[in-house]
Amino acid sequence: MGDAEERLVWGTDGGDGRQTPPGQLEVSPGGDEAGAAVSGGACDGEDPRTPPKVVGEEEEEEEELDPRIQEELEHLNQANEEINRVELQLDDARTAYRRILSESARKLNAQGSQLGNCIEKARPYYEARRLAKEAQQETQKAALRYERAVSMHNAAREMVFVAEQGVMADKNRLDPTWQEMLNHATCKVNEAEEERLRSEREHQRVTQLCQQAEAKVQALQKSLKRVIVKSKPYFELKAQFNQILEEHKAKVTALERLVSQAKTRYSVALRNLEQISEQIHARRLQRLIVCRASPVGAEASPQHAGAEVGVTGGTHLGAECPPADTLSVLSLQTIASDLQKFDSVEHLMGLSDATSLNSDELEEREQRRGGQGHFKHHRSISL
Repeated sequence: MGDAEERLVWGTDGGDGRQTPPGQLEVSPGGDEAGAAVSGGACDGEDPRTPPKVVGEEEEEEEELDPRIQEELEHLNQANEEINRVELQLDDARTAYRRILSESARKLNAQGSQLGNCIEKARPYYEARRLAKEAQQETQKAALRYERAVSMHNAAREMVFVAEQGVMADKNRLDPTWQEMLNHATCKVNEAEEERLRSEREHQRVTQLCQQAEAKVQALQKSLKRVIVKSKPYFELKAQFNQILEEHKAKVTALERLVSQAKTRYSVALRNLEQISEQIHARRLQRLIVCRASPVGAEASPQHAGAEVGVTGGTHLGAECPPADTLSVLSLQTIASDLQKFDSVEHLMGLSDATSLNSDELEEREQRRGGQGHFKHHRSISL
């Protein structure tokens, strides 16, 4: 049957010419290799499968920096620099405020110790002056609100006049647009009238309070004229320090507001960086999951292939192993199938060591020996 024919070999023991005992067969050297291949469960010419290369790691290394990160880092650095700069200014302003406060207290105490009890006697007069000044400021604010309310009332009345002229322009037909404008203007007039009356009452009230405060100041000035003149240096110095302290207090408040705004920008930039980092990690994780997933049509593992060889009798080894090992494995498979077709191997005992028989000669020998079945095997057997 050619070079691809399987051959059965009778073995000898150590070259003494004795045949192997009945029922024992010796396989060609190729069969040993095939047996090793079958027992190992894998082909000698095939390298073990290596795990797939993770492409996501290379992409992660080569991935460019997200431009949003650089932008947010710049915002973060700018906010940090501004926080440091403004906090230094705030510390200086607070230090100056405390210094002026302590200095003013020290000077006022020294001035008060020189003037004696006349300061306490003149204090009601200066307190009344302070209240009168506050009442005067409230009166000015109320006057501005009243003037604004009067202006709104006059503008609303003019709008009503214009709307009435538009409605009365065409006596035969009532225009809904002009009618709506008239209603709106009338509502504005009523609201402006209420605001004007309320502002007028408030202006009258604060004006009365201001007049009362001025009257009290005049009365105290007449009754405390001597102590007022004597304690005047103390209260003038106190007024100067109060003005300076108010200016520094306003500066401290403004710096505190700037620090708060800078810290808000810093926290926003930091939160944006955290969100960008979470998005990048989510994309990398998704990419790694996709790259590590098994591709469609992947080959079975070597262990699984070896298990299929043992179960199916080598059907898959023909596709997995190299051609040289395939012939040896097929030789073993042929021997096993031939042994299954015969009842026993005793019919082979009559064969000579140097004879090569084909399938027809085997059939005739079996018939002469009175064999029970007709052997139809068409393979060449080497004895």
